[in-house]
Amino acid sequence: MSDQNNKLDILRHSVSHILAAAVQELFPKAKFGIGPTITDGFYYDFDLPRALTPEDLPAIEEKMRDLIKQSLAFTKEEMTTTKAANLFKKAGQNYKVELIKDLTKEEKTTPRQARGKKTVTLYTTGKFIDLCRGPHIKNTSEINPDAFKLTKIAGAYWRGNEKNKMLQRIYGTAWTSKQDLDDYLKKMAEAEKRDHRKLGKELELFVIDPTVGMGLVMWQPKGALIWRIMEEFWYKEHLKNGYELVRTPHIGSRQLWETSGHWGFYADSMYPTMEVGQSLGEVRAGKKATTKKEEYLIKPMNCPFHLLIYRARLRSYKELPMRWAESATVYRYEKSGELAGLTRVRGFTQDDAHILCAKSQVKDELKRVIDFILYMLGTFGFKDFKIYLSLRDPANKTKYAGNDDGWKFTESILEEAAKEKGLVYQTDIGEAAFYGPKLDFKIKDCLGREWQCSTLQFDFNMPERFDLSFVNEQGKKERPYMLHRALLARLNALSAC
Repeated sequence: MSDQNNKLDILRHSVSHILAAAVQELFPKAKFGIGPTITDGFYYDFDLPRALTPEDLPAIEEKMRDLIKQSLAFTKEEMTTTKAANLFKKAGQNYKVELIKDLTKEEKTTPRQARGKKTVTLYTTGKFIDLCRGPHIKNTSEINPDAFKLTKIAGAYWRGNEKNKMLQRIYGTAWTSKQDLDDYLKKMAEAEKRDHRKLGKELELFVIDPTVGMGLVMWQPKGALIWRIMEEFWYKEHLKNGYELVRTPHIGSRQLWETSGHWGFYADSMYPTMEVGQSLGEVRAGKKATTKKEEYLIKPMNCPFHLLIYRARLRSYKELPMRWAESATVYRYEKSGELAGLTRVRGFTQDDAHILCAKSQVKDELKRVIDFILYMLGTFGFKDFKIYLSLRDPANKTKYAGNDDGWKFTESILEEAAKEKGLVYQTDIGEAAFYGPKLDFKIKDCLGREWQCSTLQFDFNMPERFDLSFVNEQGKKERPYMLHRALLARLNALSAC
């Protein structure tokens, strides 16, 4: 982050505290969640005695301006976790108490930098006290009272868990000058006119109906035709580039997902198991099952199926690399509050492919996929994108499958391939898939927001889990490596862009 962006981030974080302070003035019984910065702004989550409406925002803004004019200092204080928890407990701030308790835990599932805290930092601004790492500006006089705006109200489950209480989230933006704010608001207004959800309805491209289920898209004739054109191009290019096509089922037994590791590492994003052993008609008729019940899950991924196709017979080194592609719909359980048009859904078609190859072929295959990704993005007109090298978090290894040697090899050779192809990338610690490191290509929309698109993932775990092998040149069995890759990622999301 540049110094200028860092200063703006600190400013926005400070304005989020002023927002909370203003809400406290207007709603003395308010309880506070968290208030981080986001791209181009900030938000704060509140538990309030009544529901807010858009008409409340001007009054909150006016109270914020009153506080800013008082030249209030942002005062930092370090305090023991016990004392801080007691302070917030006395004030009735149960969400802050919960955060402090989590910081004191020693579980290995917690990132090392956030484990076993003995002290925390608090920031006081006027009458408002918040649990916060900071940093902040020194004084509210550094905030331009004409260069911020509260933009919308939304619901948000506490800690993103729909089993928790729904809080009220106020979004806002802050800039150093009124001109910057005006420019941003103008850009937002123009983007709203081109919002894919609005255009999708006006042009009769797609429908999302709660009767079917949120996050599940139905394509109308015009949209389905666009989809078909994109998919035909995709098939043509893959056949030209040495891929073969496969087709797999929409569901798989629980045993499949246990073997792959998804059951243990990815279960929170999967739909619950389906138990079968009798027909629906038999259930309605009250008949007892005569066979043992089987458990199935709807697929969130295609990779386990492709591995079992590979395992159907003994393979030779002469057949490698094997490049298998499938344009298939998968289903993932996204939280309802995170669903957004075509960009965040529960069912989507992924232009998926898996490459099984020998260790000596890995780098060439990685570079070949990188070229294919750049070609596909360029063909669809995407030139402004960022690349992230997503690696394992070494301080939280329990989130990932596999051993240290495997991770060291896959991470190093993936980075070598990226460098040899001249990619400009940013390292993203902790964002690797549970089975291996990856290169993520994130495209930008008209607002400059990043969206995950193409991905190239290096996997040394699943071939071992499924006991895959091939006969090498010496006539001995050898374990293949596996590359997961999606060039357009999600056809429905690409349509939105």
